[in-house]
Amino acid sequence: MAKTSSLTLLIVAVGGVAVGYFAAQTLPNLAPPAEAPDAETTAEQDTTPAALQGLEYLTLGERARGEITSASELNGKDGSRFTRYAITLDEEALVEVSLSGALQGTVALYDDQLQLLANADTVRHRIEENGDYIVVISGADAHSYGPFNVNSRTIELSDADTMTVGTPIDSWLDTTEREITLTIEEAGMYQIEMRADEFDAYLELEGPNDYYREDDDSAGELNARIADFLAPGEYTLTARSAFGDGSGLFTLTAEPHELPGNGELRNDGTVTPNETLSGWYSGQDVTYDLEIDQAGMYQIDMSSSDVDAYLVLEGPNGYYREDDDSAGELNARIADFLAPGTYQLTARTAYGTDSGLFTLAIEPRDLPNDVELRNEGALTPDETLNGWYSGEALTYQLTIEESSLVTLSMSSNDFDTYLELYGEGVSYTDDDSGGGTNARLEQALLPGTYTVSARGFSASGSGMFELAVSAEPTEMQPDT
Repeated sequence: MAKTSSLTLLIVAVGGVAVGYFAAQTLPNLAPPAEAPDAETTAEQDTTPAALQGLEYLTLGERARGEITSASELNGKDGSRFTRYAITLDEEALVEVSLSGALQGTVALYDDQLQLLANADTVRHRIEENGDYIVVISGADAHSYGPFNVNSRTIELSDADTMTVGTPIDSWLDTTEREITLTIEEAGMYQIEMRADEFDAYLELEGPNDYYREDDDSAGELNARIADFLAPGEYTLTARSAFGDGSGLFTLTAEPHELPGNGELRNDGTVTPNETLSGWYSGQDVTYDLEIDQAGMYQIDMSSSDVDAYLVLEGPNGYYREDDDSAGELNARIADFLAPGTYQLTARTAYGTDSGLFTLAIEPRDLPNDVELRNEGALTPDETLNGWYSGEALTYQLTIEESSLVTLSMSSNDFDTYLELYGEGVSYTDDDSGGGTNARLEQALLPGTYTVSARGFSASGSGMFELAVSAEPTEMQPDT
């Protein structure tokens, strides 16, 4: 490789990825003259490119540990910090450099002329020439610090048509799909992933008793993942690109999927308040009988890091509730007042095509001290009350004795509130004027009786709310 001129190395970032370039720089010689190096040291420095001098060397195939701190080199463009290593690589080698550990960061690979060869969370690159290269580990942004491991390896491409659990396969997809036989020795939970940087990975899995699953992007970005309970037997894995025209390197892995807690799964049966269980969704609704012995407020949560959780609750007297994301992120929550009886609780996913582990928790929900719920009746000016919304609008009657500027405020920590005010020939609505997801109406009203409707913006929301009303006499004529 060509030798580098004696210039100063600067690293900048574009979109959080380290990119290097040289800039000539003249520094005043403020220090006393150093002792002349011996001939051997001088000869070694003469043959080492300037960009590599002083760098710690990584050994291909071995893990190295490091840390990005406030003392690490500074990227002047975005404020992130970085550190550099040298690594010796052989011509025609297909290498992978990846990060693990607490640091949220990226990897960049340069030649000794500081030409950027690749940058990504995990770099894979075919080396064109023997020599020394530079690996740059950079924080994702100005707030990214922490310890990390640098993992490097030579990728040996495989043409095998069989694989076993725990043994990954690195191979090359050449537009046509690859079929690989996977042998499962013991029944259990398994996670199969196909990862690729150059195309949109797609997996299909077929097995005993007409088993079939497929996936596109469940592993994040454009990577595929199938996580499911597999019986012993031989399965056919079809690895391809999502649209059938992609090609490039891919890695296929099959690993046991650990279960939380005691490792037990319950996909049916009776559940009761104060109970938490783990279940597995694999394309079919998972149903339980929920027994409620005492009327009260209850909260049911379904959480998962594998699937987009979705809950359906059906019960006596036509009761029906469903929810997708009320527990935050992709987790579902139903919080409601439940009468005694048997309810059917269904755990599934929002789209029905995912699979994975979920946790179901049913807990009684205590009301704050001195809180009474009023879900109907008369409102009077300067009154504040609490109610419970469970999918159906709650209506109250407001009587105004004299022309007044009336303010209605509805707030909740559980759902997106919505107010309607109508009567005496007028109608007003509001969603978020109270700040956040809280509703607020302020209107001049003539004397008369009005209906106040308190509900959620969506019928799927539920929870406790506070409704406050105030009225100030005014000479203003209301808008009609």
